[in-house]
Amino acid sequence: MKNILLTTMAFLFLATMAFAGDTYVISVTQIVEHPALDAMRNGVIDRLKEKGIEAKFNIHIAQENQATNAQIISQIQGEQPDLVVAIATPGAQAAAQKIHDRPIVFTGVTDPVSAGLVKDLNNTDGKNITGMSDFSPMDRHVALIKEIVPTTKTIGVIYNAGEPNSVALVGKLKEEAGNAGLDVEEATIANSSGVYQAAKSLIGRVDVIYIPTDNTAISALESAIKVCTQSQLPLIVGDVDSVARGAIAAVAVDYYKMGLQTGDMVARILVDGVKPNKMPIEFLRNFNLHINKKAAAAMGVTLPETTVNRATKIIE
Repeated sequence: MKNILLTTMAFLFLATMAFAGDTYVISVTQIVEHPALDAMRNGVIDRLKEKGIEAKFNIHIAQENQATNAQIISQIQGEQPDLVVAIATPGAQAAAQKIHDRPIVFTGVTDPVSAGLVKDLNNTDGKNITGMSDFSPMDRHVALIKEIVPTTKTIGVIYNAGEPNSVALVGKLKEEAGNAGLDVEEATIANSSGVYQAAKSLIGRVDVIYIPTDNTAISALESAIKVCTQSQLPLIVGDVDSVARGAIAAVAVDYYKMGLQTGDMVARILVDGVKPNKMPIEFLRNFNLHINKKAAAAMGVTLPETTVNRATKIIE
């Protein structure tokens, strides 16, 4: 009896060790490298480590190239991962079009419905995909612009019209700006090399430049910062990570925290066995205000004391 008990205990121990030693394969597709998208990826990785979930990550960066973006999905299919993490809209769309036999979790997708990823935010269409939206609080962005630059009459916006998330954001910007009695001037780009010229084209036509969470524009943010500094034209952005790079301010989600929450969703699928189509689209509800005093001074802006006092993070 004692030997049977010992044998049973040994079997349970070995079974537990085998489970603990399981390593999941997770393929990541990311349209481009920039701090906000990198922060989401790192958040996912850190959350799984924190939960003690062993995972091998195959990370693919398309570097803003749509042909590469499509090729990455073919590579991922060959990797046969347990789950795919798609960071930002282009990668999520490419994954959803071709991968139907394994779960996909997207993050940093502004409007997953208009992007064709899900039928509705309750995710009721039975697909193998779920994730997180980072739709910007555009009413707060317009209010922040008016707060920092009270004389604003026209907002200039730089974005890639080929990015569905950016089109949705600019539509919302126009709506909220109109509600506030402001005009919007657009400067569209096809790739990151167009950001510098787009910013220059807005000089003399606008009172402030705004860059939403547009992957193409943000990847070349320094070009816009250079123009705005030289022209004393304020630059406000849609993501807090860009403030540290030299924009004046942003009120937005914390993309690292979004990555952590996305990691929780990944864990529920891999470990708990929850089906993606049983998981509604999630959002981060708390927004942070980051300001950059040095950037403000360089662009000829005096930040209101009330803005400084309520900032979550201040860069001197």
